[in-house]
Amino acid sequence: MSRARIRLATAAAAAALAVGTLPASAYAAAAPGAGVSARHHQHPQQQQQAETIRQIPLQGAVNVRDIGGYRTWTGGRVRQGLVYRSDALSKLTDADVTTVSGLGLTKVVDFRIPMELQYDGADRLPTGLSPTSRAVSDLGLYGTLVGAIGSGDPVVQEQMLGGGRAEAYMRDIYRTFVSSPENRAQFAATLREIADGRQGPVLYHCTSGKDRTGWMSYVLLRALAVPEDTAERDYLASNTFRAAYDARVRAGLKQSGRMQNPDLLIPLQEVRQDYLDSATAQLEADYGSFYGYLTQGLGLDLRTLAKLQAKMVR
Repeated sequence: MSRARIRLATAAAAAALAVGTLPASAYAAAAPGAGVSARHHQHPQQQQQAETIRQIPLQGAVNVRDIGGYRTWTGGRVRQGLVYRSDALSKLTDADVTTVSGLGLTKVVDFRIPMELQYDGADRLPTGLSPTSRAVSDLGLYGTLVGAIGSGDPVVQEQMLGGGRAEAYMRDIYRTFVSSPENRAQFAATLREIADGRQGPVLYHCTSGKDRTGWMSYVLLRALAVPEDTAERDYLASNTFRAAYDARVRAGLKQSGRMQNPDLLIPLQEVRQDYLDSATAQLEADYGSFYGYLTQGLGLDLRTLAKLQAKMVR
């Protein structure tokens, strides 16, 4: 057997261990001492080192990160410099474009819908790099926001977004990440490209880099056998990176008179565990487990999952 085939067979075994033979609960607690999260077995300094998030500082985008660096259940670490997640790149400065050029990207995947592109503009990218449009539905959220803010009517805005309606809207959106065949196809295509050994560094993004991008990153990290609680912290970190920018947006809307109560936007601007739980509950209802979602929902076979492990984990 060739060395390449030996490596792939080894990776396949690791992939099976990570996403096949372990029960779904293993992602929350499956290390030595079953039933206890692995973070309790790590020295605090080791845990902090393992979970450091590598942000790419830019002026025109605030939520750009390398998804590498996390420890996995299999004893490895996710490689850096291969996959990046971000918010929209339409407002990058010249200096930002130079920084992005230094990442060596060979593909940029844009999950935004046409209306978002119309209002926010296309990505500004280094010469020779064009975005791949791979729209994931937002259930009309962007259009709803444009309509609510554009009305300038506080009564209409309260009727559209108040009373828990914004939160319910977000939960519905997250469920469709799992339930919509079209959405699943877009996420699956991106995972297959990442797994391809011939594919260079990839960046994927939506508008805020937190919901569609957040789900994509959560799925990728868990497919790589990153512990569930670590993948959740990566998801929730968008609140930290976006807080100052989102607060300025709300302040600007109030100052301009377009919204008397811009705090109505907070449930839409934030990521919340409740939103993520809506997607994972849908996943379990439809496919029984995370492994079932990967194989049945996304149509990824064990060989693809093994290639993903072999490429992304060292």
